[in-house]
Amino acid sequence: MIRREKRPRFLKFLVLRGGFLALGMVGAVALWILTLDIPDFDAFGQRKIIESTKIYDQTGKVLLYDIHSDIQRTIVPFEEIPRNIKNATVTIEDSDFYNHPGIDLSSIVRAFFVNLFSGSIRQGGSTITQQLVKNTLLTPERTLNRKVKEVILAFKVERAFSKEEILSFYLNEIPYGASAYGVAAATEIYFGKKIQDLTLTEAAYLAALPKAPTLYSPYGSNRDQLEKRKNLILKRMRADNFITQKEFEDAKSETVKFITRGNETLKAPHFVFYVREYLAKKYGEDAIEKGGLKVTTTLNWELQQKAEALTKKFIEEEEDKFNVSNAGLVAIDPETGGILTMVGSRDWFADPLPEGCTPGVNCRFEPKVNVTSYALGRQPGSLFKPFVYATAFKKGFTPETSLFDLPTEFNPDCDADVRKQKESPKKITVGENPCYHPVNYDGIFRGPVTLREALAQSINLPSVKTLYLAGLFDSLKTARDLGITTLTDPYRYGLTLVLGGGEVKLLEMVGAYSVFANDGVRNQITSVLKVEDSKGNVLEEYRPSPYQALEPQIARLINDILSDNEARAPAFGEFSYLYFPGRIVAVKTGTTNDFRDAWVIGYVPNFALGVWFGNNDNSSMEKRVAGFIAAPLWNAFFKEALKTLEKKDFFLPEPITVEKPVLRGEWRGEEKAQVHSILYWVDKKDPQGPSPEKPERDPQFALWEYPILEWVKNQNIHIGN
Repeated sequence: MIRREKRPRFLKFLVLRGGFLALGMVGAVALWILTLDIPDFDAFGQRKIIESTKIYDQTGKVLLYDIHSDIQRTIVPFEEIPRNIKNATVTIEDSDFYNHPGIDLSSIVRAFFVNLFSGSIRQGGSTITQQLVKNTLLTPERTLNRKVKEVILAFKVERAFSKEEILSFYLNEIPYGASAYGVAAATEIYFGKKIQDLTLTEAAYLAALPKAPTLYSPYGSNRDQLEKRKNLILKRMRADNFITQKEFEDAKSETVKFITRGNETLKAPHFVFYVREYLAKKYGEDAIEKGGLKVTTTLNWELQQKAEALTKKFIEEEEDKFNVSNAGLVAIDPETGGILTMVGSRDWFADPLPEGCTPGVNCRFEPKVNVTSYALGRQPGSLFKPFVYATAFKKGFTPETSLFDLPTEFNPDCDADVRKQKESPKKITVGENPCYHPVNYDGIFRGPVTLREALAQSINLPSVKTLYLAGLFDSLKTARDLGITTLTDPYRYGLTLVLGGGEVKLLEMVGAYSVFANDGVRNQITSVLKVEDSKGNVLEEYRPSPYQALEPQIARLINDILSDNEARAPAFGEFSYLYFPGRIVAVKTGTTNDFRDAWVIGYVPNFALGVWFGNNDNSSMEKRVAGFIAAPLWNAFFKEALKTLEKKDFFLPEPITVEKPVLRGEWRGEEKAQVHSILYWVDKKDPQGPSPEKPERDPQFALWEYPILEWVKNQNIHIGN
């Protein structure tokens, strides 16, 4: 009985104690809220831009871009703002705008858990009212204090102003990127017109920008994402009955031109926007717009000016001759990974797109698209070959390994006699897999060649065989280890990978070749040396983090081949654009089979340079190899760079000793009286190990063997068996 009496008293004690604790916590929170420093919310017309972010070259002295140097802001009455931009903004930014009291509790709860598990403020669950407060009254830091202030001010703003007034403030105050504050200024900057003339499609584009002006910028490298967000807005407007089905269809098919921005204070524009995208991802748009950051980059301004001038000059000279409209150029310091120059198109400041040109579809030249980091990538042609040969060398093959450059079929379901396929076109495809018998760029088949000759002269047929020997997946791994991120679908590429069957970015390719240049050591590609806040505090600073991505011996073998002017001379000539008297320069060209892309990447230990020529709409150029189209620009700029560089030479590879004659270049085989494909003598999984007991089990054996035996007959070569 005594226990029964004590239990209710104990429970009452716990309840009372819990209640007092809860009241205490509520009181503490209330006191904390009351003591927060809340800005004056009556002065929306007085924009509070703390300080402008500035981006400099590597010296910290040449100003490349001042975010607010050309700021534009135009206030227009609410009734003069077109209905479409109002509806587009509400539907994408805050669909419940007319119903909530300033905050959206469900969004706040969702953001709370995202932030809780991420350990940082990543989502804000912000309404239009909160965004207005954040962009006009508060500083850019991401803290709990600021979030609480934002919520309190949102409530106050909702009580003080009508929904129409709040939306008017928002549309006149919010940053739209490109130094445009307010939708009227954005209309003038992006479309060169008054806000009253804004079309539905243009309104959807503008409504897409405030969430992430840098990411969705029409002048950046993510135009595809801007298109998707614009289409999403139109879809939601249709679902909300803001527009009719016909208006929706017409808007989706409308082609919109973003006018060229003339900005005398903007230097190295493609590079600047590349840096800005990096800053936006790491620090957020608020920090860029109002944080007063000082950013010191890796850019060499002297070289950048020469690169821009030469790119424009050579395109103008070659446009009619080679049917080519655009080019890109990237230079990297292999010893640091720093981007020294970046030219994303022939001319960022060029005239607007021509009539009838749809970006990403039929525009031969898009000034603002950065082709060096283009998200969709371009096919590299033979530029991929060094990754395959490096993989083969890792497995035990050598530069002197001998392969046969003869017409060869690679699909086991097809006839080994390629000539029969030409005579009977119906046999070209067997089942779902087409027959595959690639040809060389010059149509010539050379018989036995070494891997050194095949890579130096960029001979296709033996390179496909090298990929088979090295392995598709292992070759892709080598490319990934060196920094290539875009080749993610090996089953789509197959053996065509070695001839450029997948899409890559010029920036990443130059970074990967930099690993060869740096004796196999990889440095992450970087564009920023230091970022300081408005008070001079260092937020980040470049710290080298090199790691050995490739064995030095393998890198040296590739360098030795790509710098071997004698080995490449039969294909390019002794005094080609790839040759520099008195300097050892490694270089590789690449041309796609359909002549849509022409590349050259070359390097010395302390400088790597890549050049791409082509048309943005993927149309073909004149049928010339990269040596004719891209090499002249590459050569001209490389010469300029060499004048500024300390002379450094590659380390020589260690001598290679192997027992197998075929790995030493003896194509007649081990007895020098039997001529077979390398698959007869070598197990591709263990090249320097025992010869395979039953080579015919390899699915490629019969296909490789057939043209060799035919060649032996035609050459009147006597063989033992």
